[in-house]
Amino acid sequence: MIFITAKFRVLPEHADQWPQIADEFTRATRAEPGCMWFDWSRSIEDPTEYVLVEAFRDGEAGAAHVQSEHFRKAQQTLPPHLAETPRIVNFTIPQDDWSLLGEMAVPERG
Repeated sequence: MIFITAKFRVLPEHADQWPQIADEFTRATRAEPGCMWFDWSRSIEDPTEYVLVEAFRDGEAGAAHVQSEHFRKAQQTLPPHLAETPRIVNFTIPQDDWSLLGEMAVPERG
């Protein structure tokens, strides 16, 4: 899978509205057949920073994402709300889901 984490620093005056600003792009991306997940989180240390964790089935799905109409639209509509160019980490990894964090294993309850 293609695993991507990106940090978006949003202008302070747009930070509280970022989930709504990015909503159309988020919904369209999540609907892509090759999208495994596309999840936003907000930093607890910097309220202007959002972290996007996304995964695509393979390189073909990743390519389809960046070639999509909604991605091209986001390239135009999202940057005016940003304080800087987003930073990204992008890897192809040989798995198809999250692994368990064994060091913090939770015993079965019940």
